[in-house]
Amino acid sequence: MARDGCLTRVATGVAVGGAVGGAVGAVYGTYEAIRYKVPGLLKIRYIGQTTLGSAAIFGLFLGAGSLIHCGKSY
Repeated sequence: MARDGCLTRVATGVAVGGAVGGAVGAVYGTYEAIRYKVPGLLKIRYIGQTTLGSAAIFGLFLGAGSLIHCGKSY
């Protein structure tokens, strides 16, 4: 039972981290695309890459943090 709870916590951490990272990445990618005057449709590609990269990193770290925290009992 504790193992299922831990897996649920880690999955929730990854999902929340991905959502937060995606939102931050979209805002930052849009800002950078406008700031550096990325031409035409490359803006969409640039914003997408930034969004997915940021979501993956945030999700990874929040999932790892949830996994570390899961082993502790208070």
